[in-house]
Amino acid sequence: MAESKHSPQPQISPDLDAEHLESAPLDAANVSSDAAEAAPDPLAALEDELVQLRAERDEMRDRMMRALAEAENSRKRAEKDRRDAHLYGGAKIARDMLPVYDNLARALNAAGEDTRAAAPGLIEGVELTLRELTKILNKHGVERICPEPGDMFDPHLHQAMFEAPVPDYKAGQIIQVMAEGFKLHDQLLRPAHVGVSSTPAG
Repeated sequence: MAESKHSPQPQISPDLDAEHLESAPLDAANVSSDAAEAAPDPLAALEDELVQLRAERDEMRDRMMRALAEAENSRKRAEKDRRDAHLYGGAKIARDMLPVYDNLARALNAAGEDTRAAAPGLIEGVELTLRELTKILNKHGVERICPEPGDMFDPHLHQAMFEAPVPDYKAGQIIQVMAEGFKLHDQLLRPAHVGVSSTPAG
């Protein structure tokens, strides 16, 4: 008898029952749904990027404001340094000239009538030199501090060299001026050297 020419039919496993066959398409659908849920949300990604950009913007703004504030502080410091250099740049040389002034003034105070009569030209020369020195100091902002006996002692302008009880003077009054003081604008170059009364109250 001739062999059948029909192809063999596929065999269905006896283990794959109808319940499994019916549930297979449902499982595929579930897999597709899970994949859709796992896909990134474009809107959420944009929101995250917007939050990050805002944070970076705020940080850059803070840095810029700090840099501007520092630049303004630097400008103010430079302006103050320039102004101080203009006003007080000559403080050192002015302070070094004070002993010259003291010596000239001391020479004139020590010259008696005999000396003035014997050497009037010398006395006049010293007076002219002292006057010219005072003029130059004043030109550059140096002012004399010239207290008088009877003035009250000011610790901001005067330096007490000694204290002594003196009749007719109250405690704290100046009784003697030993050296004039000097200031450059509002900066004290040297306080006036004075003696102060220590007369007790009552």
